[in-house]
Amino acid sequence: MSRINQSSVSEFLLLGLSWQPQHQQLLFVLFLIMYLATVLGNLLIILAISTDSRLHTPMYFFLSNLSFVDVCFSSTTVPKILTNHILGSQTISFSGCLTQLYFLIVFAHIDNFLLSVMAYDRFVAVCHPLHYTTKMTPQLCALTVFFSWVIANLNALLHTLLMTRLSFCADNNIPHFFCDVSVLKLSCSDTYINDMVILIVAGLVMIAPFVCILVSYICITWAVLRVPSTKGKLKAFSTCGSHLSVVSLFYGTIIALYFNPSSSHSKETDIAATVMYTVVTPMLNPFIYSLRNKDLKRALKKVIGRKRFSTQ
Repeated sequence: MSRINQSSVSEFLLLGLSWQPQHQQLLFVLFLIMYLATVLGNLLIILAISTDSRLHTPMYFFLSNLSFVDVCFSSTTVPKILTNHILGSQTISFSGCLTQLYFLIVFAHIDNFLLSVMAYDRFVAVCHPLHYTTKMTPQLCALTVFFSWVIANLNALLHTLLMTRLSFCADNNIPHFFCDVSVLKLSCSDTYINDMVILIVAGLVMIAPFVCILVSYICITWAVLRVPSTKGKLKAFSTCGSHLSVVSLFYGTIIALYFNPSSSHSKETDIAATVMYTVVTPMLNPFIYSLRNKDLKRALKKVIGRKRFSTQ
């Protein structure tokens, strides 16, 4: 099949949000506020970590990378929503849809990898504190982040290239407000290969880090329960509370969106899950980490105070 004839659909319609006249302005304002809060909050986290030498540790190194990825993840979808509102449109071009799909896969998988590496970091800190500096070396931290980017990009490239071989003939209505793997349902070609790749490759890429997180926290829980004092147990658990909250948000929305039986889905629950997954979770992550972390709060106060002083 020639490249010109690969698809008779030149654009898709993003129908995941209500665009009734009485809701348009409210949705625009809400998404704009959430996006600005996401960008500002995560950039402040990155700035605070980079400027405070006491935060130059593996945990904060991974957190700064997670904040950067969250900004990119949210920027993949929200600016398109805001632009479509300004233009009074719901369309996204075929190439734009594939580009959005590619970057969504990349940033979602990097988020997944980083959360698993952060769980391992907490496992070493709680279960092997005396060997923490020898196990969590700067070289290991840099390599894990590097390979996370490589694997995520290769996986996204594989899915995107397989998508280009499909034909899209008539139906171009996407039930979400962004392009994801559900676009496969609109194809009039045989999607068996795409489905198998999603099941095998994407399944492994998503499930393996999740299993790593589960095993890490099972070991952490077992180690903490053996601590004799209640104060010691609370201190050990407090080092994991923020990460565990972010993990619950991230995987909870993914399970609600992609792993529930289709019969239990409704348009409202799907919209709520997609908004939580792509907009709310990246916005909440910096608040979750900063509110429960004294060192990070102190660094953030210094950054904000320095900015106020420089503007006076």
